[in-house]
Amino acid sequence: MPSLKEIRARIASVASTEKITNAMKMVSAAKLKKSESTTLRFLPYKSKLNETLSNYLDALEETVNIPLAEQREPKRVAIVAFSSSSGLCGVYNANVNKLFLKTYTDYADRLGADHVEVHLYGKKIAEFAAKNGITVATTHKSVSEELSYDLATELSDLMVQAFLERRIDRVVMVYNHHKNAGVQQPIVEALLPLASGDAPKGEGFPEKTFDYLVEPSREEFVNALVPKVIRTLFYSVMLDAMTAEHGARMTAMLIASDNAATLLQELRRDYNRARQNVITTELIDIVGGAEALNDGH
Repeated sequence: MPSLKEIRARIASVASTEKITNAMKMVSAAKLKKSESTTLRFLPYKSKLNETLSNYLDALEETVNIPLAEQREPKRVAIVAFSSSSGLCGVYNANVNKLFLKTYTDYADRLGADHVEVHLYGKKIAEFAAKNGITVATTHKSVSEELSYDLATELSDLMVQAFLERRIDRVVMVYNHHKNAGVQQPIVEALLPLASGDAPKGEGFPEKTFDYLVEPSREEFVNALVPKVIRTLFYSVMLDAMTAEHGARMTAMLIASDNAATLLQELRRDYNRARQNVITTELIDIVGGAEALNDGH
């Protein structure tokens, strides 16, 4: 059994670790709450914008040419993947790395590695790509370090421009979707070409008719609105990935704190047992010495 000194040193070390993990858990919880609040404020804007575009397209009798919704055989694909730049967040990075590698491998096998353009956000996934010999077009800070709608606009506009110039035929995003604080689901989502959505219909959603008056023309109006939809989609993915990271880190630190508390209980029990053994040994020595003195007389 370890000595009392060794057990005391381990108790002090684990207690210090517990304080750190508790502090990190509280920080992550605060960041998670803020991120969830930002997402909830942004979602109505995103939903209304998508609904407006969908309703307008449904109200048109003729087909409108939307270049960003053009479905064509993919010859060159862009993959945009998100991870964190620091650890201590459970399997958050491992899951997204695994899905990113699968997505990249699938496209590289079909189109050739030279026809797959990779854009990465976060130090962890950039290191993973380098380790696997994947050529990366651009690397950026993680969304938890740098996030703004202006940044999302700048980055999504680059993807839109490349798609319109036919340098890229498809853009997919790989990230962790935030379901709740304890569950982050790695998913692949297409950003371009834009999928045409329908306004809610059916029971509870009676079909509505809209009469829109737009200037200068229908196509100009739609093709001015569509890039804004792409920007909101890109920004919502960045928000989702950031929220998932904070949730994953909070959960990981909660588990670490609970494990440290359990270990502390075991160490204190071992310490008390060792201390009792020492006291018992000393008492036996004292009694043995007293008996020896009595026998001498």
